[in-house]
Amino acid sequence: MTWQTGLTGFLAGLLISVVTSPAGVSGAVFLLPVQLSILHVPSPAVTPTNLLFNVVAAPGALARYRRNGQLNGPLTRLLIAGTVPGVILGAIIRVFAVPGPQVFRLVAAAVLFPLGLWLTGRALRPATPDRPSLSRRTTVGLSLVTGAVGGIYGIGGGSLLGPILAGRGTPMSRIAPAALAATFVTSLAGAGTYGVLALTTGGDIAPHWTLGLLCGAGGLIGGYLGARLQPHLPERALRLLLGALATALAALYLIQGLQPQAR
Repeated sequence: MTWQTGLTGFLAGLLISVVTSPAGVSGAVFLLPVQLSILHVPSPAVTPTNLLFNVVAAPGALARYRRNGQLNGPLTRLLIAGTVPGVILGAIIRVFAVPGPQVFRLVAAAVLFPLGLWLTGRALRPATPDRPSLSRRTTVGLSLVTGAVGGIYGIGGGSLLGPILAGRGTPMSRIAPAALAATFVTSLAGAGTYGVLALTTGGDIAPHWTLGLLCGAGGLIGGYLGARLQPHLPERALRLLLGALATALAALYLIQGLQPQAR
């Protein structure tokens, strides 16, 4: 790996995390296409490399949220209860079933695009009443599904859970720390699962350690800065940010998914 590649990874992790951490979205959700298209990390190693980024980067934002007293609450425990078994299942699917990345991009775009537009529309119409909060069972079930997606593609489930919870009316001050905490614990479990699978299975499964650590170092700094900004941002602005992120990611995945050469 050249120093230019390492610097690009560090800066990408820093800048992405500053923008995404106030909304409770792991920077890995945008780092994935950067790794695939710019840094050229091979598949399936790109998934554990992204999970390694989450492990290194998330403590920066979590430390700030803990200092603000935002990590206490049942939502964090519910998300972790679903995402941890989900990521283990996802890692096994990724290694043995090897789902195509183009299919994922198209499916993710189909989910995130209307979700992002819906959330943005609700944020622009603040008088619109919120729907009742999701039940505990539904929250855990959604966390299980998004945890599996995170295990397959290493993007962190917060990018999918955040817009859903925000659209139902859960305050962003609760969503952001809970989603990032779940992403951190999920990534630990996922990276460990890939480590075990790398010992027993052939192929390029192990993460690219140096690149993942450099990206994570940038994310550690960026996540702390983003979490520090979060209490000073109005709820409407955060919902708009999350809606814009979901819509932008959907557009990015749609473009990449329609390209025959995408990997």
